[in-house]
Amino acid sequence: MAVTKSFRDLVQRRVAHDPSFATALLREGVDTMLAGDVDAGKAILRDYIKATIGFEKLADATAMPSKSLIRMFGPRGNPQARNLFGIIFYLQRQAGIELHVAEHVVDGRS
Repeated sequence: MAVTKSFRDLVQRRVAHDPSFATALLREGVDTMLAGDVDAGKAILRDYIKATIGFEKLADATAMPSKSLIRMFGPRGNPQARNLFGIIFYLQRQAGIELHVAEHVVDGRS
């Protein structure tokens, strides 16, 4: 019988060994939220946080309780924009990257 691994375990292992994958995961989480799928974006960011700095370190950096952060990125979480953008800012700084929003024309509209 084959041994199966948790998808989250695989993601965490890949993030630990592949910085470009970690950056792509952070970018995908933010892009997914900007595309309107906030729940999926939060889930991606939750996986990113777990695989990189963890909720305890994020709690120390943001002065928010770790349990609140875990709930915020959970399926029923509803983060305030101020908190969410503050966390994204911190995650970018920790990763040594800066994400930018780029405009593109959809259906001939600008």
